[in-house]
Amino acid sequence: MEVITVKNIRKTFGASEILKDISFSVHTGEVLGIIGPSGSGKSTLLRCVTQLETVSDGTIKICGDTLVSGINADGRPNYADEATRRRIMLKIGLVFQNFNLFPHFNVMRNITEAQRLVLGTPKQQAEDTAVMLLEKIGLADKADLYPYQLSGGQQQRVSIARALALKPEVLCFDEPTSALDPELTGEILKVIRALAEEKMTMIVVTHEMAFARDLSNKIIFMDKGVIVEEGDAKEVINNPKNERTRAFLSKY
Repeated sequence: MEVITVKNIRKTFGASEILKDISFSVHTGEVLGIIGPSGSGKSTLLRCVTQLETVSDGTIKICGDTLVSGINADGRPNYADEATRRRIMLKIGLVFQNFNLFPHFNVMRNITEAQRLVLGTPKQQAEDTAVMLLEKIGLADKADLYPYQLSGGQQQRVSIARALALKPEVLCFDEPTSALDPELTGEILKVIRALAEEKMTMIVVTHEMAFARDLSNKIIFMDKGVIVEEGDAKEVINNPKNERTRAFLSKY
């Protein structure tokens, strides 16, 4: 079953076209890896899917709901009504590059706050969920600490737990290890790999090529706002067909 369908989306900033006729789909339980050089449009694409940016044209469907479909008569993107957009928002989570934890909340409140405000979850139930997730990511003893008391890898694990607490059907990662020292990267990759083994549907923008190959079912290689190559993860990484893909991967 397709949980995300993207067709012919475009995104412009002024005179610059950042995304040019992008189309792809993600099925239930699938992991889509998105790779490419800086400035290729990877993060912008993810931000469009998660409603942090609006597209200029094209169609996005998520979990059976249409987020946007083409443009109106006045040339503006034809977005769904507010209730539909909110319903879609609850189905897709995003883990940022730089953690984005609330510095004035401890770990427990960072994970419970959205549950209570967005989902209306009772306090005890939200805390029970937080405890379960902290145990899952190996931070059961950190509930009372504040972000500044955690390593970068620990902060990123908390941000993953916070996203999971809202029970999304799809989880997106935007370069989840880019802000970490190499020795801390393994902590995050281990958590994401465990989610993949549980058949969590995910889109992962990453510069970790071996991880993308081993974790993903499919890979998209982007450059200059277009999809240059896509296909089976191992095939794209180990045997790229496009010359631009080969040139990019030769550096890794």
